Order: sequence, then C-alpha cells, then structure tokens
Amino acid sequence: MSFKRLGALRGRMPLVVLTAGALALGGGAPDSSGAAAAGKPRCISTPHAYRAAWEARQVRCVSPSLFGTTHTRGSASPYPSGFRYAWAGSSTNLERYLALRRTYGDTPPKVGVGILSYVGYPGLDTWDTPTDLAVYTLPPGVRAQVPAFETWFRLLDEEFGGTAAYPLAAQTQLAHRYARLGPRQDAVDAFQAVTGCRRNALLSGEEVSARIGCDAAFLGALAAAGPSPYGTGRSTSCFRNFAVRYKGPRTAAALRGALYQCQDAGFLNTGVGLGYNTYANPFVCKPAREQSVLQKYTGREFILPNTAFGRLPSHTDIALELGKPAQRRFLKSGYC
Repeated sequence: MSFKRLGALRGRMPLVVLTAGALALGGGAPDSSGAAAAGKPRCISTPHAYRAAWEARQVRCVSPSLFGTTHTRGSASPYPSGFRYAWAGSSTNLERYLALRRTYGDTPPKVGVGILSYVGYPGLDTWDTPTDLAVYTLPPGVRAQVPAFETWFRLLDEEFGGTAAYPLAAQTQLAHRYARLGPRQDAVDAFQAVTGCRRNALLSGEEVSARIGCDAAFLGALAAAGPSPYGTGRSTSCFRNFAVRYKGPRTAAALRGALYQCQDAGFLNTGVGLGYNTYANPFVCKPAREQSVLQKYTGREFILPNTAFGRLPSHTDIALELGKPAQRRFLKSGYC
C-alpha cells in the first residue's frame, strides 16, 4: 500500500510472482510440523486464527497464505468495486499489526492509526472514516504480485498489447528516477521529480494541480484517463482512456499519472513493493523528524485481483479504533 489515495488523498525490486501460500520475497512460513514437534505454536494460517490472536493480544508468526487490506467499513471487497486490483499487506505486515495490538492495546488509536500509517495512508491527521482490517486467503490459482513499476507495465501490456501507450523509454525514466534516490530522499521526492507536484503541498493535503507545480503531461494523463475508480470510474476503462485519448508526450510523468489515477499508486508509493510513510514509524521510538528515511519504510505489499469478500475462500474483518484526530500527536512526536 502501498500500501494509496483514500477519499481526496492518495498515497507499493525485481518482479516476484507468488501463488497463495508460496514463498514471499525470500521469506516463507516456518515449517509447521517442525514447530509442532518442538512444542512451539504453529504459524497462523486462517483468518479465524488471526482474529483469535488479535483478541488475545498474541504475537505469532503468520503464514504467507494470509493477506490483509484496510478498507472502509461496510465495503463488499478489499477495494472499491471499480478497481481491477487491490493493494494488500503481506504476512510480515500482519505480524507487525499483532505486535502493535500487544504493545498499544490499551491505547486503541495507536493501534488503528498505526496500522493505517504502516499501510501508507496520507492525511491521517484528520482521517475519520470508519475503517476495518480484512484478513483473507486467496482463491486457488490467484496470484499476488509485487507492485514494481515493471509489474504494472507488464500487466498493461497484457491487457492492451501493441498500443504503444507505455513506451519503454518512459518506463526506464520512471524506474531510473525512483532507483536513484539520495540518502535523505524518499518516494515523495521521487514523485515530485517525476511529476513536478511539490512535496510540501502534497503532504499538507492539497489536490494535484498546476497550482502546486504539477507537470502538464501528468495532469493531461489524469484528464485523459477520466474518473478515478474511487468515484465513478473503473481501472480498465481508465487505462484504456489514457491509451486512446492522451495526446501529449508519453513521458515518465504521463505514465505516472495513469498509475496514479487508475490504480491508486499515490505519491507515497515506492514502486518497489515496500510501503512508506512520512509519519513516525510505530516501531521506532523517535519523533518523525528524527527518524531516517530508511526507518520510515514499512512492510511488503502486493497487488491482487480485487475480489468480493463473499467470493474469497475465507476472510474476517477487524474493526480498527481510530479515536479522534486530536489524539494523534504520536504521528509526529512518536509512539513511545
């Protein structure tokens, strides 16, 4: 999440393709039979078991077959139905959420808002939409994929092959800019370098526009793509509109605009399959301003076909307590 734009705001290496329960970026689940033989608890492998651990404030290993997505309470799918793909956190993220629950269970907003921050939500100083954490398994054969830029453009080539909508030179420019961050630069700096949209304006919640310096090609891509799936649009028609209607230069800024508008790859998205946020990392006992860029990277993220919860093999929803915005000074001052 990526995490991602939520409401008015949006704000996640080499390509690795997973099947449900497969190895995830070099880390797999510990051998369950070996753990049982040694008298240790098995890794959590079902949504029901995850909820039980959450309620008991236990911290346990989680199988790579489980994924988690935060979503607006009452949603029928991990992401609004117009999205072709949903962003999902890995088993390592789910383990960290259990650690948050154990550590800060007596201060629920630190748990709920901490999870949203770890996912990659911007605008958390004022976020007040009731939000749940869905924990679920995937249907047989469904793939979870690392959302590197190369992955997105391969998927788009498969969907719209031969359109020349996403030139290799522009893809290279985009990947190159994100790959060459300085020691104090982050994904927001890369987004600014590609699109022109000013960092401070983005982080203060301003909409992308020429007024905050956004490049004409970036804004032209948004206009050509049409409505976002957060509104009346759909990812498929959004990408198709961009491919057909966009008449400007096919630059890195234009390609970044298509991903931004059509599939929620917001300004906090790293393009390498890791989450990021400018808020304080809940697991680093320092104020946000004293945490390094590296300390603000969070867990692994994936993209999955956006499937209605009723069509998943199993899932559970955990209500996140967010408290009031006035209670969130820890976002900047630190959690501990």
